[in-house]
Amino acid sequence: MRKSGREVRELLHDGHPTACIGDAAFGYVNVFKTHVNVGFFRGAEITDPEGLLEGTGRFMRHVKLRPGNDFNATALTKLIATACADMKVRVREELRRERAAYPSDLERP
Repeated sequence: MRKSGREVRELLHDGHPTACIGDAAFGYVNVFKTHVNVGFFRGAEITDPEGLLEGTGRFMRHVKLRPGNDFNATALTKLIATACADMKVRVREELRRERAAYPSDLERP
């Protein structure tokens, strides 16, 4: 996730590494005793052609990695890139909406 682009920054959210575009989180890593989850905050809304994502939440999905089990690193890398690109679009759209609502800094409340 760190290598997804210069604008990606990492922070700890509830003690877990979280990847963000600006203030908008797109991915995280949670470590458990028996597995690691690589999760995506808008995972339910991104394409997953390899069917790696698990979960039933309204927005979030994750990929569960277990020690000793092989996983498709190429597909996971593509999923990370997709989640990052999706969040970049969301952030750009939000900035565009803000600029349209407040065309000049002088007009902001």
